[in-house]
Parts: sequence; structure tokens; C-alpha cells
Amino acid sequence: MKIQRGSSISRSVAAAMVLVALSGAVRAEVATDCFSEDNERRYSGCSAIIDSPSVSDAERSQAYSMRALSLSLKQDYGRAIQDYDAAIAINPNFAVALNNRAWAYFKWGRGAEGLADVERSLRLNPMSEHTWDTRAHIRQSMGNHGGAFTDYQQAMILGGSRMVKLYQCGLSASGLYRGRLDGIYSDELRDALKACADQTSCDPLPADEECRDPVS
Repeated sequence: MKIQRGSSISRSVAAAMVLVALSGAVRAEVATDCFSEDNERRYSGCSAIIDSPSVSDAERSQAYSMRALSLSLKQDYGRAIQDYDAAIAINPNFAVALNNRAWAYFKWGRGAEGLADVERSLRLNPMSEHTWDTRAHIRQSMGNHGGAFTDYQQAMILGGSRMVKLYQCGLSASGLYRGRLDGIYSDELRDALKACADQTSCDPLPADEECRDPVS
């Protein structure tokens, strides 16, 4: 969930929620750094876990996934995908890493290469709004506009008012939506989202995946 865009780690929220209990061989502050909001701390903390000979496979897979997110936020998608490859090689059923690798491919301009990943992620966890959003973006980039619109709708159903408001903000910024940024679904939002999904280059999300109140 197109883990990740700007300083946000919203596409990795699910990853943070499956934080494993790191073994005593890894200091608690290192584990904390790996899941930090600070991107540099995240990179160094996850690298320390990856390099430790004492961690379990599950811990190392999680650390590779979070370091990949750090690289994605730096737009270093090639290296990010290498880390996602490592995470998934250890745990082939790592739904979050599969989704985030698909998102990295999309952001790298190679969305079609991520389609199989995101579809596997959806089979493993069909309740993730971020994964539906990832597939929507990839489908849209590939010209499957109807499929993209359907997936955006499903992302809102699962994500509720938070996803609705994110789309309101993104579509407002693009000039397609002029309604309230209140997280409430409306026909106006539906029409704006449909218009966006019908354009290959339109993105209904705000640039950094954050919906910020306007400042005067």
C-alpha cells in the first residue's frame, strides 16, 4: 500500500502492525529504529537487523521489507525492489511486501511488472484497502480504466472515511472535485473519481498520500 510517496509511510501501515518480537540479540532501540518515521533511522535500524547473525528468518524478512520502504521513499526503486525480493524469498506469502513491491514497480514506471505481485497480495489479504488502491493504479496505467475505477471503489469500501478523504483531497488538487473534504462518499466524488480513472496519467491520491487542511 503503495507503501509507500513523500514523507508518508501509509502504504506500510499494515507492515508496522505485524512487527515481530525481535530477539534479545537485537537491541530494542535498533528494532524501534527500523519502524521509525524517520527515514534515515529506519534504513540504518533495518540494516542492523538484516546484518545480525542472530535474528530469525521472519525478523530478517520484515527488516528487508521496511528497508525497502525506506529506499522507495528516496525514489531508489531498483534497490527497493531488491530488498523486497529478499523479503519475499524468505517469506513468499508476505502480502504487505508483495503489495509494496508492486507499488515500487508502479512508481518506477514499470507497473505491469507488479501486477502479478498485487494480485497475489489480494489473494492473501483481500481486506487491504492499500492493495486495492495499488492494483487500481496499475490497472489505470495499463489502460484498464474500468477495472481501475472498480478497484478504487473497493479501496473506499474497505478504507472507509480515511480513504474517501484521501481521494477527495487528491481529486481536489487535480481540479476534478470541488466538494467538501469530509470523508463522506458522494455522487460528486464518484464522478470525479471516474473521470480520473479514465485518464491514464491522473492520480486520485494527494502527492504525499496525506490529506492536509489548507492553510491561509
